[in-house]
Amino acid sequence: MHVLPDRVRLVIFDLDGVVYRGDETVPGAPELVAWLHGSGVAVRFATNNSMVERAGYVTRLGGLGIATSEAEIVTSTTATIEHLARHAPDVRRVLAIGAAGMERELLDAGYVTEMASRVRQPQPGGHLDESWDAVIVGLDPGFDYDRLAVAMAAVAAGARLVATNADARYPTAAGFLPGAGTMVAALAAATGVVPEVIGKPEPGMFDAIVEAVGVRSVDTVVIGDNPDSDIAGANRSGCASILVLTGVADAARVATLEGLQVPSAVADDPAAVRALLESRVS
Repeated sequence: MHVLPDRVRLVIFDLDGVVYRGDETVPGAPELVAWLHGSGVAVRFATNNSMVERAGYVTRLGGLGIATSEAEIVTSTTATIEHLARHAPDVRRVLAIGAAGMERELLDAGYVTEMASRVRQPQPGGHLDESWDAVIVGLDPGFDYDRLAVAMAAVAAGARLVATNADARYPTAAGFLPGAGTMVAALAAATGVVPEVIGKPEPGMFDAIVEAVGVRSVDTVVIGDNPDSDIAGANRSGCASILVLTGVADAARVATLEGLQVPSAVADDPAAVRALLESRVS
């Protein structure tokens, strides 16, 4: 567990359960964000979702009364892009398993991108007609055996295997559906390769944000509602964290937390978050 910094320079918000719940704003969240903006603190919104472009989140948050920009939105796709740019600059050609939003973000970042859904099945012997520097895996609702075979052959030919996130499932209004982690697990099993995972609870996403903003992790606070994802990821990256009880965790859950799940502080709501940060924001 990392203590709250004396001076907070960056605040990273999770979205669902912290800023909004479904189509409704978490009461006090717009005011908290506006106060941080007005205080000169850098703000980022981080989500493991790899399917939606940043512009979509800007529009959604704007409709909830939260003014932001694409620069403040970090999806698991854009965090992956930032990670590769800083730590694997030789990666230029990528094979992607994911949705259209992922493809557009990769293309906008300058990557030569091909979707696995559009690549021919491997030739006899498992060989592809083309080669890639990396296979990037996100949530792909159309994932099937053909895409698995194409990606497996690309990794066998030397492409590095990178997962935007490893969420086994994700919530919808109708219940849970399989997440990107199920596709990542299939590829790991097929190739025998352990993927690089960027999204929460791995530290890659928070590390990429801290590096891009140009602050230290010890001057950063992550605000999340999920001890297993947001808080564990913050602890792994050296950031402080506030567990807010407006989402998946409640007071009963707090009493059971241990290890990487333990936050620096707990807050009932956004107003309580501000009270914790008031003396730490200049």
